[in-house]
Amino acid sequence: MTTHEILLAAKAQRMTAATLSDEQKSTALYAMADCLEEQVDIILENNNNDVNSASEHISEVMLDRLRLTHERVADMADSLRAVARLADPVGRVLSHTVRPDGLAIDKVSVPIGVVAIIYESRPNVTSDAAALALRSGNVCVLRGGKEAYFTNRAIVGALRGGLARCGLPVDIISCVEDTSRESAHELMTAVGLVDLLIPRGGAGLIRTCTENAKVPCIQTGTGICHIYVDKSADLEMALNIIENAKTQRPSVCNAAEVCLVHKDIADKFLPMLKARLVDSRAASNEVPVELRLCERAAAIIDGSPAGADDFDTEFLDYIMAVRVVDDLKEAVRHIADHSTGHSEAIVTYDAAAADQFTAHVDSAAVYVNASTRFTDGGQFGFGCEMGISTQRLHARGPMGLAELNTYKFVIHGDGQIRK
Repeated sequence: MTTHEILLAAKAQRMTAATLSDEQKSTALYAMADCLEEQVDIILENNNNDVNSASEHISEVMLDRLRLTHERVADMADSLRAVARLADPVGRVLSHTVRPDGLAIDKVSVPIGVVAIIYESRPNVTSDAAALALRSGNVCVLRGGKEAYFTNRAIVGALRGGLARCGLPVDIISCVEDTSRESAHELMTAVGLVDLLIPRGGAGLIRTCTENAKVPCIQTGTGICHIYVDKSADLEMALNIIENAKTQRPSVCNAAEVCLVHKDIADKFLPMLKARLVDSRAASNEVPVELRLCERAAAIIDGSPAGADDFDTEFLDYIMAVRVVDDLKEAVRHIADHSTGHSEAIVTYDAAAADQFTAHVDSAAVYVNASTRFTDGGQFGFGCEMGISTQRLHARGPMGLAELNTYKFVIHGDGQIRK
């Protein structure tokens, strides 16, 4: 089918998806999870083909985003079941008001409609997006990157099999077959067919969508995430948090890219940081982190000199920019100048410093003494996520079920007329 035909078929199921019962949606999600596990060998075979093809032109870190295993497919199925257990967001009365004339006004949550998702590399996005869209009463149109084409097609085939098993229209979940730029542009400009566009990927993809979309578009994903180590920090805690935020999975948007260190502890802490992220990892045959240092940091430890763009780069790799700052105020100012509004953290035992940091740092997620890696729908209890919104309107942070609903006003009267 052409992209236009897929969109027409999706729109035709808009009302069906919006009016499914809680039981119908949860039953379908369990069936979709079962189908994923039943077809795991087919999915992994297709994934292996994609990984082999992509290995010639993308890094090992990015290949990790693409690669599936039995465990990862099982995690995808578990996420579907977690979403099935969540409360149905559709039809919730968000507010109830009775006017002096007796009119009863209810603000009621309703699905958005046809949600299109353009994304790169990570096949788990396919099942996560489909699960959240279905549970929130929406139709979804998925357009993955060419590097994951066969994997995504196999996953969508399994998910549609779950819908069919429950007697539901398979076009509630669709996969765009064309991975060219033209198909992406068609989704961006599908006025009347797409109610919301969500790009999920690198800065280039997000910028292209936000600049060219004629349909409503959520800005997501790009994460230049900071960790500030305050002068009162527990240094061992800081090392644990930074190592987790940088190295657990460096290719994802909630990985830390910048470490800011208060000048009063820099002489003691920076050698500890180098020992943990560079020396110890190299000695353990793990990938060491390349530290890109400002002049003040470079006067204390060895590393690469930070270039002009290093504090404005989402590395998505074993690289971290490091800067020594005079105080909390300078750290907050640096974050304001360089952050993408995703996730920032402070490590401190000073309650006043923590309060100042959380009050003045304007990002979607702001942490005190915890890793930025927790900015994730599953970790926040949303089952999974549609993406991390870094904008301020409609949705912010991990997008779960509530963010995939809008609302309408339902008014009950007994004959009132306006005078």
